[in-house]
Amino acid sequence: MKQRTAKKKETRLRVQEATTLQFFLQSKMGGMTRNSVHQMLSHRQVSVNSVVQTRYDYALNAGDEVVVTTGVAGKELTHPKLRIVYEDDYIVVVEKKTGLLTVPTYAGSHEVTCYSLLKSHIRQKDPRGGIWVVHRLDRETSGLLVFAKTQDLQHYMRDYWTQLVTKREYVSVAEGLLDKKEGKITTWLTEDAKTTMVYSSPVDDGGKIAITNYKVLREGNDCSLIELHLETGRTNQIRVHLASIGHPVAGDRKYGSGKGTSIDRLALHARVLEFIHPVTEQTIHFETPIPKEFLKVIQKRKEA
Repeated sequence: MKQRTAKKKETRLRVQEATTLQFFLQSKMGGMTRNSVHQMLSHRQVSVNSVVQTRYDYALNAGDEVVVTTGVAGKELTHPKLRIVYEDDYIVVVEKKTGLLTVPTYAGSHEVTCYSLLKSHIRQKDPRGGIWVVHRLDRETSGLLVFAKTQDLQHYMRDYWTQLVTKREYVSVAEGLLDKKEGKITTWLTEDAKTTMVYSSPVDDGGKIAITNYKVLREGNDCSLIELHLETGRTNQIRVHLASIGHPVAGDRKYGSGKGTSIDRLALHARVLEFIHPVTEQTIHFETPIPKEFLKVIQKRKEA
């Protein structure tokens, strides 16, 4: 006996006057409770002008179209190393944990990656759906990533990445205490194709210019918690730049000094990502907490 699939029902509502999404839904959806509205939003069942919204305090304007989807229980992506932060008809923003690759390292690989998990998630909703990589993070780096749902959007976002991204912030634990608590690192980077090592030069030697702005947030335990803003997005840029000034990223076996710290991962996290949506042209902002293990390793040892 075949299992019947619940049909999706869409309720389309037009906003008459400025209000918030929560108040609007409570007034238009049969007296829903506040908790019911929050649950519906968390399940990504509400969109405003074709963009999924999850914030109950999202500001609505007269003329906006709100669509509420009911009658179907969509499968959520559940994986200990990947979490969907935002999804609409055009893009997906995720937070990945350390140890997970963005994409397979070679054709035919069966290793679980961000790409394979998202592809499976998309295909469950739409067998013809797809997912395309816009940018990447190293396996050991955690944080925010954006994927496109069409190849055309992927090409557009890649071609205009520097114009679309309005803020890209990382946080890292670096070995040692920096003399300058705030500054800019500018070098030229060259990647060795055989070893995949990236080398830094203070002068233009034919490599690609790389610019990293940094600010020390906290110090302790002979380590520094640093906020980093990228003006360029080169391979291993932060890792190579911090190593070039004598303060490699804690836990970095590739570019580290070997001194080591009490952290068992690469202490680098893509914390903030803000960019102009390629379709709606609205600026959207995503932010994640500083990893707890970063704060733990930076704490000063208590005096005996």
